[in-house]
Amino acid sequence: MTSIKTNQDAWKEALQAGAPTWFGIAAWGLVVGVAMIKAGLSTPQALGMTLLVFAGSAQLASLPLLAAHAPLWVIFATALAVNLRFVIFSAILAPHFAHLPLRTRAWLGYTSGDLSVSLFLQKYPELSDAKGKLTYLKGLIFPNWLSWQVGSIIGILAGSQVPESWGLGFAGTLAILCVMLPLILNRAATLGVLVSGAAALATFAWPYKLGLLFSVVVGMVAAMLFEEYCTPRAAGEQHDA
Repeated sequence: MTSIKTNQDAWKEALQAGAPTWFGIAAWGLVVGVAMIKAGLSTPQALGMTLLVFAGSAQLASLPLLAAHAPLWVIFATALAVNLRFVIFSAILAPHFAHLPLRTRAWLGYTSGDLSVSLFLQKYPELSDAKGKLTYLKGLIFPNWLSWQVGSIIGILAGSQVPESWGLGFAGTLAILCVMLPLILNRAATLGVLVSGAAALATFAWPYKLGLLFSVVVGMVAAMLFEEYCTPRAAGEQHDA
């Protein structure tokens, strides 16, 4: 663990630690943004929700209730139950920043998310008066908040342009893409995705959605065969050279 000597060092180190998570956060925000529009919220309502709530799981949990015109107390209780983990996060972070004014602690709590809290606790697992601690937390939570809002706002604006007939299934498709894209790490995975996609298009009309199962299987087989027969050969040729 590197030693932080100045606030500038803390800021830089926090950015380096949090940078790998920004794409995933923005992608998840994109999905939630589209889901809000597809659930029937207007663009101003969705924008207000993402800026005020800043909690993807609570937003998604409350959307079906909003669409069903559930009582307001039910919506709030559901969101509270889903986000009870943040009470634990607050209890863990509180001793580190108990000396700060309540107003400062309030907005720090609002902008803190799962990943930023986790990364902070990896850096500072124990209480101490380490230099740059507050700056390090800010370097985690500010980009995290900005990534979410950018992704969510793009999703809201894009979702308002998507035909209503696409429904929430469109947001589900985006969610799958957000999970899949970071996993395409090499040529074998890329080949598997391309083969599976082509097979899915070719078998779209198959009954009972059997084309999906077929596409998954042929994609996996293609990736495994490439990994088995092509990757070792390339490594061997490089070794001989």
